[in-house]
Amino acid sequence: MTLIGHNGGPGIGNTGWHGYAWRRARADLVPTLPLEVVRMRVRRAKELGIDYKSYASIRAATGRDVIALLFSSNALKCGPKLAAVPEAEATKLRGVARAERLAAVHRPLDARSFHGANAALIDSAMQAPTLADGWSATREKLADLTARRGVPTDAVLVVGATMLEAEWSVAGRMAGYLPAERYFTTL
Repeated sequence: MTLIGHNGGPGIGNTGWHGYAWRRARADLVPTLPLEVVRMRVRRAKELGIDYKSYASIRAATGRDVIALLFSSNALKCGPKLAAVPEAEATKLRGVARAERLAAVHRPLDARSFHGANAALIDSAMQAPTLADGWSATREKLADLTARRGVPTDAVLVVGATMLEAEWSVAGRMAGYLPAERYFTTL
C-alpha cells in the first residue's frame, strides 16, 4: 500500500549508494557561502544581539537583512508600575548597532511616556495591538510604526514574550519572531 505523495518507486535508504546520492543532492541544493560572507553575517548578528543561527534563518527566509528590532513592553520586562527598562535589558539594547529599536507598549503603559523614559534606548514607540484588534488592524498598527521610521515591515524582527506577540510577526508580515528569553540570554 502506498501513501499519499509516494510516487510508487523504491524507497531511498540511508546507507549505500542511495544514501550517498541523497546526501549529495541535498548538499548541492544548499549554497556554499564564501568565508568572508559568513564572517560578515556573524558580525551583523552580533550587532543585532542575536545568535547567528537565528540571524541566518531569518536571512534565508526573507532574503534581506534585519534593520529593525520591535520589542514588546513584556519582552523588556516593563509593567504598569515600571516604565523604565531594567538595567540588564537596557545594557543589551545599548549594544544594538546599525538597527532601529522599536517598542510596542501594552496598556496601561502609555507609549509616549514609555518612549520619554527610555529615549536613549528606544527610537520609537507605539501602543501595542490588543486581543480586540483583528489581523488587519494589527497589521495597520505595525505598518504605521515601521512607516514612520522608514523601515519595511519584512526587515523587522519581533522580540516578544507572549503568543500574542509572536502572532504580530505573521499579522504584520515581519521578518520573524524571537522569544525574549532567547534574545536577552544570547551573547
